[in-house]
Amino acid sequence: MVATYSEFKNEQSFQQLQLEASRIVCNVYRNGTNITQVALADIVKGDYVLLDSGCKVPADGVIISGRVLINQATLTGESADIIKQPAPQHYDGYYNKDVNDPHLVFRGSVVDEGEAVMLVKDVGETTIYGRLAAELSEKDDRPSPLKCKLSILADNISRLGYLGAVGIAISFLFKQFIMDNGWSLTNAWAYIVSSPVIAFKDAVTALILAIIIIVVAVPEGLPMMIAIVLSLNMRKLLSAKVLVRKLLGIETAGSISILFVDKTGTLTRGVFEPSLFIGGNLFKYQTLAQIPNELANILSIAIKESSSSDLNDSGQILGGNSSDRAMLSFVGGQKSIDLEEADVLDTILFNSTRKFSATHVKLVPSVLKRNPHLQVNKNNSIVFLKGAPEVLLPLCTSFYAENGALHPLTSTADLEREISGISSTGIRVILVATSKTFPETGNTLGNNYVVPPDELSLVGIIGISDSIRPSAAIACDMCRNGGIQVVMITGDKKETAVSVAQQIGLSDSMDSLHSHHEDMISVSMDMDHSLVLTSTEINSMSDSQIASILPNLRVLARALPTDKSRLVRIAQDNGHVVGMTGDGVNDSAALRLADVGFAMGSGAEVAKEAADIVIMDDNFSSITQAILYGRAIYRSIRKFIIFQSTVNLASTVIVFLGPFMGYDFPLSLIQLLWVNLVMDTLAAIAYGGEPALPQYMNSKPTPRNEPIIGTYMWTSIISNGLFISVLSIFFLTNDTIEAYFRPGDSAEDGTPFLTGFFCFFIFITNFNSFNVRTKSFNILTDITLNTNFVVVVALIFIVQVTFTYWGGSLLRTVGLNFSEWCLVTGMALWIIPFDMLRKKFIVPYVRAWLRRRKTGYQRP
Repeated sequence: MVATYSEFKNEQSFQQLQLEASRIVCNVYRNGTNITQVALADIVKGDYVLLDSGCKVPADGVIISGRVLINQATLTGESADIIKQPAPQHYDGYYNKDVNDPHLVFRGSVVDEGEAVMLVKDVGETTIYGRLAAELSEKDDRPSPLKCKLSILADNISRLGYLGAVGIAISFLFKQFIMDNGWSLTNAWAYIVSSPVIAFKDAVTALILAIIIIVVAVPEGLPMMIAIVLSLNMRKLLSAKVLVRKLLGIETAGSISILFVDKTGTLTRGVFEPSLFIGGNLFKYQTLAQIPNELANILSIAIKESSSSDLNDSGQILGGNSSDRAMLSFVGGQKSIDLEEADVLDTILFNSTRKFSATHVKLVPSVLKRNPHLQVNKNNSIVFLKGAPEVLLPLCTSFYAENGALHPLTSTADLEREISGISSTGIRVILVATSKTFPETGNTLGNNYVVPPDELSLVGIIGISDSIRPSAAIACDMCRNGGIQVVMITGDKKETAVSVAQQIGLSDSMDSLHSHHEDMISVSMDMDHSLVLTSTEINSMSDSQIASILPNLRVLARALPTDKSRLVRIAQDNGHVVGMTGDGVNDSAALRLADVGFAMGSGAEVAKEAADIVIMDDNFSSITQAILYGRAIYRSIRKFIIFQSTVNLASTVIVFLGPFMGYDFPLSLIQLLWVNLVMDTLAAIAYGGEPALPQYMNSKPTPRNEPIIGTYMWTSIISNGLFISVLSIFFLTNDTIEAYFRPGDSAEDGTPFLTGFFCFFIFITNFNSFNVRTKSFNILTDITLNTNFVVVVALIFIVQVTFTYWGGSLLRTVGLNFSEWCLVTGMALWIIPFDMLRKKFIVPYVRAWLRRRKTGYQRP
């Protein structure tokens, strides 16, 4: 119930997040030829949606005009673009839903090039994208590392509990029938025959004792405790921008040993911003206002006419890709030109193969009058080009100076060095140039082999950057200190990826990032080296080769969606607990396959459906917070297991030995139910509020196959459990202690002595809870950070005292006087100094003994 309620509340938050994502607006033709911005969720069948370069297709439909290049990798995994063109009249092939149909477009695809209008046929869950999301939202039954460990632990404890119950029942009957009858079988048989009612009562008592042991020993409250601990921390994480969709996902995050993380939007802000402009004479400018007017006007015209983005009346930049929007924002202010001053004759849009775009424009005389140095044709036309410097710079033979005049460009060496230096800082550089000649292929939509014209005139070079999040380096350092290997995955080229990796401190040394080469496949390299690989390189390697270099891998550049799933599978096969981030539909398979999938809040709905955790602010530091809380939760669960197992051991020994000491029920059945409540529900609430301390990120992650109960835990359970048992036996059998209590009327109705023992047992286990919550000798360490613990411990003491006066025959209690309370409390406090001795002597001795045993060392 607790787990269901918590997941329901977080699912409500998740659906609210999805609602926010659906507020993305699209350009739609409604009410004639006017374009209206409509929210994605409000698009309906029959709408006409304008598709332009860089936009995502919002629904399934048919192209009715225009021509576009579509990337359907989110649906098919294939990175190759497909040409989509208008369907013929009376076209009836839509309902075949063939993604390769040249007339159909599907939700989740991206327009790489061109412009077209689509007629919407299907929206929401009826689209291919929607059906994929529904499939991914189906229940995932893969067991988490914690679930596997707890299952084994519960089975073992239950098995011991059942064996103990049978043993206690048999031993009690043996005492009643054999020991109490002079160890004679003849007398025992006579006892059964002569007193069948008493013998039957003994058998019932043995059965009750067995049931008590099962109730006490079997950890039936363990699943509820896990749900309570996880639920308490889920609400804390939500305030830290971490939405946990699956309860066990957050605990598993604490065990992550390798984390594959996207660069764009996670390590960086995901928003490109113009950072500088370099003229042909190597002068640098930070803003358009700093550039001389003549050169600024030429730059404004060139960028406006070669951009797929546009400015609306309110100055908002719409359409295009992130690079286009960044460059347009650089010139989109007071010095931008009126669109009506130029007539676009032809265009070649940018793609990643030819790495440039070209726009053939006819300018009006007024523009030429203001910019007399522009090199135009006889019909006042000019070609503006924009693209990668390595493609366009070698073709530049002149450049525009600050006054707009053309000067010959005799050497590009200085510019190349400047570009190389800028690129090494992680800044993306784009060259802007003009020409009189347009590529002879004309409108080349889909043609990836267009050659740019010769004799270009350089306008300048614009640098745009996706700034690194300030918290990324700190978060990366936290992961490294916590023994987590972080692997950055990006579609960028290797040089940019290396720059970002160095800036965030992804490698141990700023100079230790090395590219892959053939002799590294033999994996004989120094472990201090950090590898940078590309998708092409890992696809040339076998799984075993990748597994051998995986500990050194830091960056994967030019990555494909299939690379992520492959890396997850290989890492898991090598014993890693794997975390994976993603934001696209094409990431869904890897997110689902990983032990913990982190989806970005700004990402695709399908990715968020596939993920265990949604990072609402897309921030890498939020992922480290999730890992930190996961480690805190795992520690809370282990503390609870120590506390519960200690009480289990002590109560089992007491119930087992009680009849041999003259007490059939040292603790009554109702009293044991209260003990059970203390060690289950109340303990879960107390330890569930333990703080997520930063020092938890200074230890290595818990291996997948490591038992949940470690050496330290065993010493605490056995030592304190036996100490409580011995002290309890001493309490019950010592005549001096019994004489200290007032005589009572009957054991059935309750005596001060048995009441005192009941209070002593609750008090000593409650004091032991202070020992359990910290490994420090100072049992009050950080106690103020967990108010739940303070409140629960105080509540147990208050309720226990109340029970003694108001429990009556139901709880077999009577009120105690002051001196009796002092004895009970004083003896219960002995557990604290004893545990300090355990931490000081027993734990180091056991660990040293285990190390000697492991290494085979023998004392002389």
